[in-house]
Amino acid sequence: MVIHFTCNGKPVTVDVDGDMRVLDVLRDVLDLTGTKEGCGEGECGACTIILNGKTVNSCLLYAGKLQGAVVETIEGLSGDSAGLHPIQESFLEEGAVQCGFCTPGMVLSTKALLDRHPDPSIKEIETALSGNFCRCTGYGKIMKAVVSSAEKLRDSREDGHQSGTGLGVKRG
Repeated sequence: MVIHFTCNGKPVTVDVDGDMRVLDVLRDVLDLTGTKEGCGEGECGACTIILNGKTVNSCLLYAGKLQGAVVETIEGLSGDSAGLHPIQESFLEEGAVQCGFCTPGMVLSTKALLDRHPDPSIKEIETALSGNFCRCTGYGKIMKAVVSSAEKLRDSREDGHQSGTGLGVKRG
């Protein structure tokens, strides 16, 4: 099956089996290994991507769902900028990164939330992160990182710029 979609702002065409998971298309075909497989059952959020503006578990979707879609992975968070994205900066500054396995999913869930709600309530943050599990940090530091991210993004919008690259894209 030939599938055309946009991934991290770039047009992509892949020829894959229709029953291949989106997670496997990203990791094995496109070599975007920042998206992790944790449970393979949609429970942990390690495989979270943004598909057409909404967070989804890529381990639960078949490749055919990519047809005409717009996909954002952790590798695309920074765009073509040098430096860390404000969300990544906040996760580092708040100590919200331990082993890093959940980090790509947490960061993308944060991005999707802040794209929709630039000044989220604590309840909105809790809801947005409810599908992402972290076994290392607890959630206090992660919650602080999301709040800090919102502040940084609001400030960068006021300043008219945004930086980015790096955190959550470790290969493997």
